[in-house]
Amino acid sequence: MALDEAAVRRIAQLARIRVPDDEIERLAGELSGILGWIEKLREVDVEGVDPMTGAIDTVLRERADAATERGDAARILANAPETAGGHFVVPKVIE
Repeated sequence: MALDEAAVRRIAQLARIRVPDDEIERLAGELSGILGWIEKLREVDVEGVDPMTGAIDTVLRERADAATERGDAARILANAPETAGGHFVVPKVIE
């Protein structure tokens, strides 16, 4: 699939990026090449191939969803740079 300069300008506008006029033709060629590779990938027969999330087949470790001991609050708060009233003090992030 070949993209023309108008399509590249439209893509740049949608992506909210500024593309100089002297780069439009080069980008049209590059994007057309990328779309060509995607078309080639569509030709691959993937019938019977299970979807995967990574190259290595792994199984996530599971643990029971149960409450654990709470720990010593004073020891935990000792790691904080600032505390007040038994709580962490954090900077205000919403004005």
